[in-house]
Amino acid sequence: MASSLTKDSPRTPGPEKTFFGHPRGLATLFMTEMWERFSFYGMRALLTIYLISGGPDATKGLQGGGLGMDLATTTAIYSIYLSMVYLLAMPGGWLADRLWGPRKTVAIGSCTIMVGHLTLAVPGQGTFFGGLVLVALGSGLLKANISTMVGHLYKGTDDPRRDGGFTIFYMGINIGAFFAPLIIGTVGETYNWHLGFALAAVGMALGLVQFLIGTKSLSPESSRVPTPLSAEERASWLRKGLGWLLVAVLVYGFVGLSGHFTLNWAMIPLTVAGLVIPAGVLVRIKRDKDLSRAEQTKMSGYIWFFVAAAVFWMIYDQGGSTVQAFGTNKAAGEVLGIGFPSSWYQSLNPVFIMALAPVAAWFWLWLNRRGKEPATVAKFAAGLFLVGVSFFFFLIPLAMAAGGTGDGHLVSPMWLVGIYLIQTVGELCLSPVGLSVTTKMAPAKYASQMMGVWFLAVTAGDSVTGLLSIGGVDLGRTGVVALEGLLAALAGVAVFMYRRRVRELMGDIH
Repeated sequence: MASSLTKDSPRTPGPEKTFFGHPRGLATLFMTEMWERFSFYGMRALLTIYLISGGPDATKGLQGGGLGMDLATTTAIYSIYLSMVYLLAMPGGWLADRLWGPRKTVAIGSCTIMVGHLTLAVPGQGTFFGGLVLVALGSGLLKANISTMVGHLYKGTDDPRRDGGFTIFYMGINIGAFFAPLIIGTVGETYNWHLGFALAAVGMALGLVQFLIGTKSLSPESSRVPTPLSAEERASWLRKGLGWLLVAVLVYGFVGLSGHFTLNWAMIPLTVAGLVIPAGVLVRIKRDKDLSRAEQTKMSGYIWFFVAAAVFWMIYDQGGSTVQAFGTNKAAGEVLGIGFPSSWYQSLNPVFIMALAPVAAWFWLWLNRRGKEPATVAKFAAGLFLVGVSFFFFLIPLAMAAGGTGDGHLVSPMWLVGIYLIQTVGELCLSPVGLSVTTKMAPAKYASQMMGVWFLAVTAGDSVTGLLSIGGVDLGRTGVVALEGLLAALAGVAVFMYRRRVRELMGDIH
């Protein structure tokens, strides 16, 4: 209906604007997350190949201008970066709960990510690591809170639109992740690395602008600080923070001035923290005397899932490092005569997710109607087993490449497509189940913190990869790939064999 131009005509409120039948604020959060994932996955698609470009392990014609590192150092940096992104999600959630509220925290996180990508766009090793730190910090602030804001749009957990809203939201994640390597990866890999990083900054800037414009459509709950810090608590946290900062400045200042500083001085403490902190968090929750006997038992069961997930992510995340490096150096850069940059491999997982997630959801429902749906433990075991199978599959192109003559034999890119496909099927068995079981098994006292604990499984898995790389283990060697595949497959078999014991620990959770 056209609105009247006269001043005296009554204004009748029209129907509430929606986004595919959902609250209008979902469009704002959908676009913010889509652009943030565009920037994140675009930069990630360039990270490994930028680091090895010009180095001893870059055996196929990459453009110059990279940092020229060996593959072990590259894998360590890549793994530590990912582990820190997920580790920082916990303090990101804490800052929203105690200091800024989710909406302000997401805005600050978006700005930090954008500045980080702009810093990466400036040539130089120092600016590179500074930009990487800023992107990790900003991702921790945003990742922990934007999903919470989606939940705020709905009236309680019983709103029938809630699950559909999260489904639409996660489609935004995969749309951004799919297009990022095709655009940012192409520009960065084939034209100029730093222009690619700058495009990632542009993507985050677009997300930030539309978030600020659309912020009025979000729930007022997203601006509230749930448990604000008291003045005494603020002073205490400030003193502690400044104290630890002073210690770090003194230690690293002394190491730097003495001429002994190497990358390991930064990488080893971060990888150790990536293992110690998740273990410490689990122990603290498990030993909490406020938990009932049933909650204690469920936490014992949850530790099985946590360790299994850490093994899964340790292998799965090498799709962006070990597997990506192999695809860049040892796989042909064309299919059916059509050439493509190797960064495009990173678009395979999101496109497989979008294609297979509805199929997986339908399949579980189909089995459920017939009373044959596998239990949570069985799905978890299948995910672990499949990620192990993906590395056994990886052995075939590794052997083909090693069997070539001269500079080696370039294998078909379809071998890598197969690796990513198997890993994606494994992810669909494990990741959604892990998210669900985390919320179901969480003690009431830690209900809002347990999602951060689940992300710590990624931190632990990537930290193990980082430590192995720092220790000089060649993760692309046939024997190591076979050993990792065997570890994951055996872990999957072990979880399945002990499924009855784990079910007993889960109590009334199925």
